[in-house]
Order: sequence, then C-alpha cells, then structure tokens
Amino acid sequence: MAQGKVWFIGAGPGDPELITVKAARLIASADLVVFAGSLVPRALFEGISATVIDSAPLSLPETHALLRDCAKAGGLAARVHTGESALFGAVREQAALLNADGIDWDVVPGVSSAFATAAAAKVSLTVPGGPQTFIITRLSGRTPVAEAEALPKLAAHGASLAVLLSAAEPERVQAELLEGGYAPDTLVVLGHKVGWPGGEVVRTSLADLAGAARSHGFTRQTVFLILPGQDLPPNASQSRLYDPGFSHGWREGQNPAEGSGPDSAGGSGPDSGPGEG
Repeated sequence: MAQGKVWFIGAGPGDPELITVKAARLIASADLVVFAGSLVPRALFEGISATVIDSAPLSLPETHALLRDCAKAGGLAARVHTGESALFGAVREQAALLNADGIDWDVVPGVSSAFATAAAAKVSLTVPGGPQTFIITRLSGRTPVAEAEALPKLAAHGASLAVLLSAAEPERVQAELLEGGYAPDTLVVLGHKVGWPGGEVVRTSLADLAGAARSHGFTRQTVFLILPGQDLPPNASQSRLYDPGFSHGWREGQNPAEGSGPDSAGGSGPDSGPGEG
C-alpha cells in the first residue's frame, strides 16, 4: 500500500469563507481531519466524510499518532490550524516527528488575523510616504521573546505593527509601545474575534489603547494594529505605480524623465510591474 500524506492547513481567522480553495479541497477529500477546536470553526467540516477529531485535549504525541497512522495506512490527513500556521503555530515540532517517521507532509497557507483585522477596518498596513514595513510580534510571557525583539525596540522603528497573543495585558502593550517612541495619537485598531459571529473592530489612539480594550472586554483573541502614517492626506501618499507619470515594465509614463531611476520601465526595481496593491 502506498503511503499517504499529511497536510498542514491554515484555516484563517474564523470566517469559514476565509480559506483557500486548495485548503477546502484537501479538507473535503481527507480521510482524517485533526483541528484546533477552540479556534477553528466547525462549519469548515460540514458534509465531509472524514473522521474529524478536535485536538484541544490531545498532547503532541497523541496528535502525531493520529496523523502517522492515517498516513501509514495510505490516507490523507489534514491538520487544520487557526489563522496562518507559520505564525505562532506548532508546525515545526509536528513536522519533526513526521520526518522522523518518514512521512511526507506539506503546508497550505492561511489568512492571518492581522490581515483580517486590517481588511475589516479598511486600513492599509503600508502607506506611500509613510511606513513601508510591517512587523508582527507578541509580548513575552510563558513563551519568551528575545530581548532584541522586545516591544519597545521594535516600536523604535516606527513601522506599522501587529501585536498578537497579548490581549490579557493591554496596559503593558500600551506602555511598551509609548516607550518605544510611537506618538500617543497614533491610530490603533483593535480586532476582537474578527471573522467570528459577533467579532468587532474598534478604532482608538495609542493613548487610549488599554482603556478601549478594557471597556470593550477584549481580553482574549484580540489583535492590536499600530498604524502610524494613517493621517497622511491621500493626495500626498499615493502609490507611484499608478501615477500617470511613472514608467514601469508594462507602461510608459506620460513624462518618461520621471521614470528614469531604479523603478523605471526596464523592470529592474521593486515597483517595476503590477504586484500586491
């Protein structure tokens, strides 16, 4: 009998429709689905014929045994994680056990709660003329964070920033971001259970971050988006890619002289053709 395979699947932030077509196909054709029951919507598994097991009460060895036995028997096992499994996920340790047993595995990416929150709030994480870097991080806690990645040090970059897995300590999040140099009036978006029924998005300022989180009862499953540069006027912060005078590999600008630098029509620069945004 040919050996089967394990697929690690990012299920997105909670909305059953925020999942890739590939992920939905694999789940529908799986023989076994092992999912993080406290965070992944059960609606994803309605109508499928696979054995579906909630991993919440299981240890790593117990979860591995289920995946291993399914694959060894020639089946397709879907290990379904919340959000994007490459972010604060547990793929590495599970994959190490599969590698040790000679079992093939692969990954399907998912939508991070950070991106779902930005979409729900209708904000851009990067702003022409403003931040061009987006950092995803967390507070240290039971999972330690290296001193070089402490929140004040990351805040000092002035980039857009998402703080995950830190909702229980909004006062500390606020204090460390202010310590790092963000202005008190910096826009902050709180995304609570975005994608789930009853999920909310709240806009506030950094000075009011903790108060807003506490007053709304956002103590779990909350994303903090820190968004400097959002007050730039649209006519002062437009993408060069669609400017009539900007040349790139697919279009000659109305004023070629303006497109003669490293982002010009030759296609050698980072803005040389249509991309994300």
